[in-house]
Amino acid sequence: MYMKGYQTLSTYAVLDDGSERTIILPAAVHHLGLKGKEEILSLRTIRQDKVQVKGATVSLKVSPLTKKGMKHDIQHAFTAAELNLAEQSCAAENLKRSYQHRDIPLLSYNKVKPMLLIGSDNPHLITPVSPVRSGPIGGPVAVCTALGWAVQGPATFLQHSSGENSCLHSSFLSPSEELHQHVESLWKLDTLPFRNSKEVIRSGEDKAAMEQLEQKTIRVTVDGVPRYATPLLRKPNAPTLHAPSTAVMALLRATERRLATNPEQSSVYNEEINKLEKAGYAVKIDADKVSRSRESWFLPHHLVSHNGKARVVFNCSFNYQQACLNNNLLPGPTLSAPLLGVLLRFREQAVAISGDIRGMFHQVRLLPEDQPLLRFLWRDGEKEHSPDVYEWRVLPFGTPCSPCCATYALQRHVQDHSEGNEDVVQSVLQSFYVDNCLQSLQSHYQAKQLIDKMRALLASGGFDMRQWSSNMPEVIAHLPPEAKSAGCELWLTANKTDPQESTLGLLWHCRPDTLGYKHRAIPATEPTMRYVYRVLASQYDPLGYIIPYTTRAKVLVQALWRKERGWDEPIVDSLLPVWQAWENELPQLQHITLPRCYTANVPTDTPVELHIFCDTSEKAYGAVAYMRVEDSEGKVQVAFVMARSRVAPKKQLSIPRLELCAALSGAQLAKVLHTELTLPVNKTTLWTDSTTVLHWIQSESQQYKVFVGTRIAEIQELVGEDKWRHVPSKENPADDITRGKSLADLVKPNRWTYGLTFLHQPPAEWPTDPAVSSTPTPAEETRDTNFCGNITVSSLPVPNVTQAKSWSELVDATFQSLHGAAAPPMTAADRVNTEVVILKRAQQESFPAEFTALQAGKPLSSKSSLLSLSPVYDKDVELIRVGGRLRKAENLGEDSIHPIILAPNHHVTQLLIQDYDNRLLHAGPDRVFAEIRRTYWIIRGRQAVKKHQHSCTECRKWRSKPVIPQMADLPAARLRINQPPYWSTGVDCFGPYTIKIGRRHEKRWGIVFKCLTTRSWTLTPLLALRRFVARRGKPFEILCDRGTNFRGGDRELQEAFAALEPALKDQLAEQSIRFRFNPPLAPHFGGVWEREIKSVKASLQVVLKDQVLPEEVLMTVLIEVEGILNSKPLGYATSDIADPDPITPNLLLMGRRDASLPQAAYHNSDLLGRRRWKHSQVLADHFWLQFTKNYLPNLQHRRKWHSSTVDLTTDQVVMIIDPQLPRALWPVGRVTKVIPSDDGRICTAEMNIKGSTYTRPVAKLIPLPGMPEDRD
Repeated sequence: MYMKGYQTLSTYAVLDDGSERTIILPAAVHHLGLKGKEEILSLRTIRQDKVQVKGATVSLKVSPLTKKGMKHDIQHAFTAAELNLAEQSCAAENLKRSYQHRDIPLLSYNKVKPMLLIGSDNPHLITPVSPVRSGPIGGPVAVCTALGWAVQGPATFLQHSSGENSCLHSSFLSPSEELHQHVESLWKLDTLPFRNSKEVIRSGEDKAAMEQLEQKTIRVTVDGVPRYATPLLRKPNAPTLHAPSTAVMALLRATERRLATNPEQSSVYNEEINKLEKAGYAVKIDADKVSRSRESWFLPHHLVSHNGKARVVFNCSFNYQQACLNNNLLPGPTLSAPLLGVLLRFREQAVAISGDIRGMFHQVRLLPEDQPLLRFLWRDGEKEHSPDVYEWRVLPFGTPCSPCCATYALQRHVQDHSEGNEDVVQSVLQSFYVDNCLQSLQSHYQAKQLIDKMRALLASGGFDMRQWSSNMPEVIAHLPPEAKSAGCELWLTANKTDPQESTLGLLWHCRPDTLGYKHRAIPATEPTMRYVYRVLASQYDPLGYIIPYTTRAKVLVQALWRKERGWDEPIVDSLLPVWQAWENELPQLQHITLPRCYTANVPTDTPVELHIFCDTSEKAYGAVAYMRVEDSEGKVQVAFVMARSRVAPKKQLSIPRLELCAALSGAQLAKVLHTELTLPVNKTTLWTDSTTVLHWIQSESQQYKVFVGTRIAEIQELVGEDKWRHVPSKENPADDITRGKSLADLVKPNRWTYGLTFLHQPPAEWPTDPAVSSTPTPAEETRDTNFCGNITVSSLPVPNVTQAKSWSELVDATFQSLHGAAAPPMTAADRVNTEVVILKRAQQESFPAEFTALQAGKPLSSKSSLLSLSPVYDKDVELIRVGGRLRKAENLGEDSIHPIILAPNHHVTQLLIQDYDNRLLHAGPDRVFAEIRRTYWIIRGRQAVKKHQHSCTECRKWRSKPVIPQMADLPAARLRINQPPYWSTGVDCFGPYTIKIGRRHEKRWGIVFKCLTTRSWTLTPLLALRRFVARRGKPFEILCDRGTNFRGGDRELQEAFAALEPALKDQLAEQSIRFRFNPPLAPHFGGVWEREIKSVKASLQVVLKDQVLPEEVLMTVLIEVEGILNSKPLGYATSDIADPDPITPNLLLMGRRDASLPQAAYHNSDLLGRRRWKHSQVLADHFWLQFTKNYLPNLQHRRKWHSSTVDLTTDQVVMIIDPQLPRALWPVGRVTKVIPSDDGRICTAEMNIKGSTYTRPVAKLIPLPGMPEDRD
């Protein structure tokens, strides 16, 4: 590196095309003796933090060591205190031996630190000047630049001595971005919140955030204290986030290196982390928990010092692999009251209190599923140990949703405990701005009581209110010292004269009870446009009290704009003294005070008046509001409320237009005050010194041009035209806005603070309004009005046909329209004539071109849809009819030969079809269509009739069928592979059969137990559950229909079980059988056993015929039938002798294929228990092998109900099929609940019919378009 050609320095440089500026270390600048211009840059670091960096801009020359004569210029290099790079090492000889591009001239270096970082602002030094030499994939790459050869590649090839990975990227904020922030802050102060933010319709994202808070917020107990836990407000469809600990390890090491050079900061850092852990805000977790987490996101952190205080900041905007936590979180709506409203209400009453919540964010817990997204690493300076993993348990600072979540938890807590605490709830909703409480009350007793109740209620939710202060010492004297602010504590104990409290950016002097301003000093530099904006934006004035002073600077900025001056160009012309004079007044800002309370010693219910004054000049306009209160004794007090101002637009406007803008500003100010103030405002008066504006406001806005007309309309909507009065220009306090005042003038008592003199006088002595009706309006503001009208007299006074619900209603309405209110009773002829008028209107709307052509006697277009009907125009009734080919059919009527043509989709046609359908008692579509065809020719008429009947409830009731869903998958009960027989059992009963006992006859019913998997049977008389369990074993579940015997048996068992002793209950619970009932009237749900009942009855009919047998014979016959059914093969039995015998249920139940007596003789040795056991196991395995191989695949296909159908939905109208009733009496109801099966299809539904709830399968439900009583 060279300076002026003689001072040199040999060092190493880093080529970084990710940096937007070239950076040089101060040691190199000092060695070379470089001098430059001081500069403050806004730097965006890798953590996405914006920091202010102070340095200098220098210029120098550089050259490679191998070619020192080849010098390159570097302009505007920025000095930085540290590059934060680890020591670099490179063994060039090893690289040359290992890779093919080893012949390039490389130099070895060991543990060196670069002093120069060359960025993309010098592209001629970092771009290759010859082809890049690359080695194997993943190996190093050699690049030849203007400064020589450089090696790029993984750190393992370059042999970093520290073992650390470096990631370089410096992004400098453009000056325009920083400037934009200053301009935006100024604009926000000048813009009024015209509507209460609670009334603004929330965006879709805000609604999503509120749904998450309302659904997921829970109450938890931490260390015996109830608290609220809220979710992190994730965006819809947010991805799964994963940033490993290695992603932030390099940043942790960089932080540790900085702390190693500053022991004081290192101690503070350790102390802050220990505080988080001790308070339970963050906890250590083990590595196993990290590895098991589905989501995990690590946050980098660093130390920030502000106003002498240091705190650890966690960067939730950290980016890793194009993912960012904050980018996937919703900020949520603003739930706090507007700051301006809190300040306005803070000034209403005589007694003021202020307090805040200690660490508000940290008092709200995180849900367990969100905690893995907020992890960080730390070790107490012990670099030889792996860092510990910490996880946040509370809301941290830095996430966009923390303010919304914390405010929601606070408001939710007080609303959940609102009974008896209504005043606290109102205070939290109206007097809290995030964690700050500012409120004014009528008496010190009310204030003291509210503080006590608020502290108790908020403490019960984990929110600790502290820093209490008041303008009356007795309000907070009883509080413990830790609950009071430090200033008020000294005031009470040491009688300090003037405790000052920060209240939302202003200073509150408690003892004199005034509001003051903070002087925020800005480091002085050479005056430029940028510097002017920075100083002006730092003056915080939410109430607008110093607007006469700040407006002077705003006008100056506009003058600088007009000169088209650069942002960093020094101000050297006549505007410089103006700026210097304004800036020199800034130290006096600390002496500006404003009474905190509008009016002292006035009862709360005393009516107040608002007076708002508006004025303008060629440079600025604005409005100021005052409050006037007159007590019962006639004493008047006037107080400044707030003000707003705007500089005049850059495009020059006329004075009347600027006066109108000022009036609009005043109207908006009145709207804001009416919204935010809680005092009883019984009168609002707005004052202007422009008679032209008064005339405009009292006129119709439509007669003026857009600029004037829109503003007049808005003023009239906000405040009305009767609230405006005229004030002489010399008495208008808003004139102070446009003319400006010095801070010294504002310190003294003046009309700006206490209002005009005439406001202290009775209204009769106020200025009178001039006659504004004769005020001339400038011609250039009046809109030129021209009238262009088209008057159409309808020859067919037909009402809107789409509003008619029936053909008769349309005919009656049309007749009434034709004859007026005194219409005579309609005759048959009148009805025919009225129908002709309706049909003519329908044809004109459906076939306009054809109607016009036929009426004029012209041929139709070749593209006409009526061409095939040979239409003719009937002049007698003025309708289009079918010409057709039936003119010689003498036996047909005229209407049948030449029917009237109608379009299918016209509402008149639909009403006609509905009328015919009703008259024919909802006959089939062919019958209705044939009847219509006698008089009318509806294009595609049959489809039109079918379409109507498809939507007609009565037609659907008589002809529709159930929409049966696709056959469901086999239930689990049918697939109990390798389970004992009868694990899942279907039950049904049959009979009765008459038996003979002695000389008497009795009836017996049989019961069927069918294994749903093996298809095996057990037949036995009724009352047989225990007998069945003893024979076949206890089933896991029993499925049956809803027969009264089964429902009664289930109820009997439940009642018997409830009456048992607890110990016996526990034993029986282990042997419980699960009963499952099919829906009512749904035999296909139990088709496995229902269809076999027929086989049982047929077998019994063959054996028993009509005989009356003894009970023992019936039992024997049932068991024999059982054996026959259990011998029935499962699956298809082939005729090929080579095929294996088909399996039967008996193979599993009895060890042989049928129930016949065994014929073979066995040797004694074959009867050993072990052999018999092995034999039974072989048979069982053989059964299940054949079952899964040959039988189960046959159940794959669906034999019916193949197609998917549209599922029923709630609130759908259905008709229930009842075989016991004629179809006309089938009940109709609405579906209240749908019950899906395991595969998600809706197979069962509940419906409400006349107050009763019924459950039916979908196969017994017929969907209808609507309820019969809803049909119109």
